[in-house]
Amino acid sequence: MTDSASVRPPKPLYSNISPAVPSPCSGVCRLDEQKVCLGCFRHVEDIREWRSADDQRRRIICQQAAARKALT
Repeated sequence: MTDSASVRPPKPLYSNISPAVPSPCSGVCRLDEQKVCLGCFRHVEDIREWRSADDQRRRIICQQAAARKALT
């Protein structure tokens, strides 16, 4: 028996990717003692929030990460 219904493509892992604010993730994904990623300099809570954050919040997260990176 064959199914003639069209096959839906899989849902993307991140359904709310914003082209306006790309993710700063560099793929390193290692946390220091303060729970800050050594690759993108986001705090673990910012990383968790990223998927549900709007563009303005994402900009703030990126600014905070850039400030942390500048201190290294």
